[in-house]
Amino acid sequence: MGQNFPQEVISRNIDLPEYQGEIDLICEKKARTAFDIIGGPVIIEDTCLCFDALQGLPGPYIKWFLDKLGPEKLHRMLVGFEDKGAEAICTFAYCKDKKDDVILFQGKTRGTIVPPSAKADAFGWDPIFLPEGYDKTYAELPKTVKNQISHRSRALAELKKYFLKGKNNNA
Repeated sequence: MGQNFPQEVISRNIDLPEYQGEIDLICEKKARTAFDIIGGPVIIEDTCLCFDALQGLPGPYIKWFLDKLGPEKLHRMLVGFEDKGAEAICTFAYCKDKKDDVILFQGKTRGTIVPPSAKADAFGWDPIFLPEGYDKTYAELPKTVKNQISHRSRALAELKKYFLKGKNNNA
């Protein structure tokens, strides 16, 4: 159990299928599949980067777009569009039991897609995502600042709230 978390969390790297569809449906399927593999309660995470001009794409497929194109070409996908708006979304899906509904916890951060920053050791698409209200990309922000405003931290806050609220009723 964590210092401020009422449940024991064990990280396991399992190979899940890459489902297609909308974010919520993909997360629900991944959680149910992970439950079947693990044989007990699971929390899975899925991250999306959704371009407004592309009606939400690449969305849940960002991992594959990034792998094939890299940040520079991801940015170039929007060259023909005026709208460079984007939303970073992180979803944690909790599957407690096979018969229960999967519970989703989502965090979102609005931003703009910009030319890649020069940060050499940047993670994923961080060099091209400029969060709303900031003049530096995720890659350029100090980790402490990024961790306070990120889509992941917002989703984690929702997850933590759920478990802390439910700690007395076996969440």
